[in-house]
Amino acid sequence: MAAILLILRPLAWINTILLRIGRNIAWVAMGLMVLIIVLQVFARYVLNNALPWPDEAARFLMLWMTGLIAPSAYRWGGFVSIDLVKDMLPAWLGQLVTLCLLFVSLLVLVVGFQMGLKHVSSGWLFNSSSLKLPLEIFGLGLVRIKLAWMYMSLPVGIFMMILVNIELSLKAIIGLIDPSAELPVDQDQTVISAE
Repeated sequence: MAAILLILRPLAWINTILLRIGRNIAWVAMGLMVLIIVLQVFARYVLNNALPWPDEAARFLMLWMTGLIAPSAYRWGGFVSIDLVKDMLPAWLGQLVTLCLLFVSLLVLVVGFQMGLKHVSSGWLFNSSSLKLPLEIFGLGLVRIKLAWMYMSLPVGIFMMILVNIELSLKAIIGLIDPSAELPVDQDQTVISAE
């Protein structure tokens, strides 16, 4: 069990840092997304002149927000789950069921990560239809944004979820070996749930 804890502690620390950064970027993305949508509503209904780029920019931000916030939700148990059967079982058997479900989830996440990478590689072939960087100010031309930057949110989010899954799996293994073991706690979750 000492070997598992030796792996678990740094992994939990890394996950805490990565997920904190991801959540902060996700909140910024959400705020920008709201501002961009309000701008588009104003332009479309007040000025009667819809802008070409806000819809795609909001979609870009939404994808990144989702990819960066989902790992925190996974770590904190924020996804929909049915715990009725697990809770009716003896503690060790419930922990074993949890470990099996985490293993199945890990397989799905690994396949999703591979598919996400393939999707990103195809995204380098296509430009966004409306998102462009106006670099004429610096003497450069208009640079069209590649769709791969949008698609990259999928493998990034799934990779972070794989790290969380490994952490949760190690905690489940320790719970099977010694249910009273002292496990690393995510301080961010404690702060959020205390409010």
